[in-house]
Formats: sequence, structure tokens, C-alpha cells
Amino acid sequence: MSLPIIDIAPYLGDNHDVDARNATSEALHSACLKFGFFYLDISKYVDPAVPEELTTLAREFFALPQEEKDKLSLSNKDHARGYARLKENVTNGKADNHEGLDFYRPVEEPDKSRPLWGENQFPDQVPGFREKYEAWVDKMKALGLIVMEAMAVGLGMTPDEWQDLRGQVDDSFWVMRAIGYPPLPNDSDGFSCGAHKDYGCLTFLYADPTPSALQVFLQQSAGTISPDTTGLPAEQGAQEGIWINADPIPGCVVCNIGEMWEIWTNGLYKSTLHRVVHRSSNYRISVPFFFEPNFSAHVQPLAAAKRIQEAAGSVAEKKSIVYGDFLMAKVGNNFAGDKGKYDK
Repeated sequence: MSLPIIDIAPYLGDNHDVDARNATSEALHSACLKFGFFYLDISKYVDPAVPEELTTLAREFFALPQEEKDKLSLSNKDHARGYARLKENVTNGKADNHEGLDFYRPVEEPDKSRPLWGENQFPDQVPGFREKYEAWVDKMKALGLIVMEAMAVGLGMTPDEWQDLRGQVDDSFWVMRAIGYPPLPNDSDGFSCGAHKDYGCLTFLYADPTPSALQVFLQQSAGTISPDTTGLPAEQGAQEGIWINADPIPGCVVCNIGEMWEIWTNGLYKSTLHRVVHRSSNYRISVPFFFEPNFSAHVQPLAAAKRIQEAAGSVAEKKSIVYGDFLMAKVGNNFAGDKGKYDK
């Protein structure tokens, strides 16, 4: 079993091939229905050397002496922006075997005593880091709108419906991380990153070529496979399915949908559990970008999704939520020592 590869090229630039765009939208719709995960071919959108340089810069940062990395500690700001030490992140009650450097959308009138409202911390010790990472943010924000539009077509949204949705994501409260994964100790019964779902709309993950690290949980009915529920959160341990690897593919990012997109599609698309188990001998680097709703976005089931569901039979409507309220609640839990956020 493997995840589909979808080329976003028909939605780029002046390409107005309606048939090609529709084919891309249909492929996205199918991937979200079946997997919630897919590979997005962005080779015509960005030079592959650009994200590769991001992993090089991250590797330089994580190779710094511990006291240098600690100068960017999360505690300096709002406990969300900055550097988290190895095993400082906790998922499902277990310390994750990775370290990370976290960035969020800049905010007006920063206040480090307020959750999420501090300022980003960039490693001046690594020349070019800030410039390259901020340029990547701009590319990924634009890509988020492109993919959301393509998905809107796949859902059968009208142009007016898409414009309404676009107004909820056009000032994305984005998140980006640089994550460093040393090999798991041979005697470890934990994970590099425990099983979790992402919060927002779309995740675009670029990682170094390390295989057999990122794993995706695919639900399957009994009798078709040998189920593997190891590492599932307690509330989902009864699900039947299997973990598959989502190894890097040149020219692609791994893309998955988050919990807000699941609400917007009224559960038609489901955010999928995933984890990282890195047992190779190298030091793995990943750079996930999280395209989130606007902080003030009112996330409620879309009419287009409900039309699809109603055609197949009546369904219950998911509860609406304001994204900023949802995110603040998650961050409050993080302060309590159960971080488990934004990991790849």
C-alpha cells in the first residue's frame, strides 16, 4: 500500500487547462476520502534545491552546542515559539525523541506572557537561516491557497462558496518547525514522535531522504490485513488498520489534512493519525509547514460537503468552532506538559 502522488502544476501560473485542473481536483478529493495523506508534486513550483537547503541549515543549528541552542528556549517568549530540547515534547504521555525549533505567524503587539503572542526566535549563529526560512513561509502560504482552491473544486464548491472559504484562510495563522531526530536508542519502547493528528487545514512536509521514519495509520476492515494498532492513542486503540511508511519522494512534499479541514468537510475528509519512528543511524531532519485557518476563522461544515453526504444519506453535522479558541485550548494543554503538537 502506498500514498498517491498528485501534481499541482495545472493550478500554477497561467495554466488554465480546465480538464487538467479538474483531474488534479478529483485526485485530491479521492486521496482525502481514502487516506487523508498524499504526496504533492511541487517540482514545477519550487526548485528542489531550496527546501534541501532548509534541512542543511536546520542540521547546522541542531549541531550547535546545547548552550547555544538553549539561548532560543521556548521559555524566553510564550512557550510556543523557539527551541524545545530533546524529549521536551510529550505525546500521549511519552517524551518524544526529537528536538525542534518552532515559528508561528507574527502577531501585532507581541506579549510574551500571553500564549502564542510572543515573537519568533531565529538562530543568528546560522547565517542565512532566517532569510531562507521566511522565504519558504511565503512560498508555502501561497501553496496553501492554491491547494485549498483545488480542493474546493474537488468538493464541488461554487465560486462564491470558495471565496467565502478563502476569506477564512487568507491570513493563515501558520506554523513552521525545524525538527531534528537522533536515532531511537535500541532499548527504547517510545517513539521519535507519538501518534497524533494535526490541527489545521493542510501540512506540507519536506524531509531529508531518510526512509522508514514517518508512518501513517490507514484504517482497514478486519480480514483484509493483519492489524497493527501499536502506538495508537488510548481513545483510538480499538481501530483496525496498519501503519505504512511515507518515505520522501524527490520533488514532492508529503501533505495531510488537519482537524479543521475535517470539520469544514463535516467529516467527509478525516484527519489521519501519523507518527515518527526513526531507528536508522543518521540524524534525521524534517521541516513541516502547517497551513492553518485565520486566527478568527469560524470553522463550520461547508454546504458542498453536506451536499455530497446528503446524496449518500443523512449525516450528523459536526460542531462549529473558532480556530483561535481551539488553538488556545491546545496550547493551554501544552503548558500542562502534554505538548504533542505539530510533529513530523
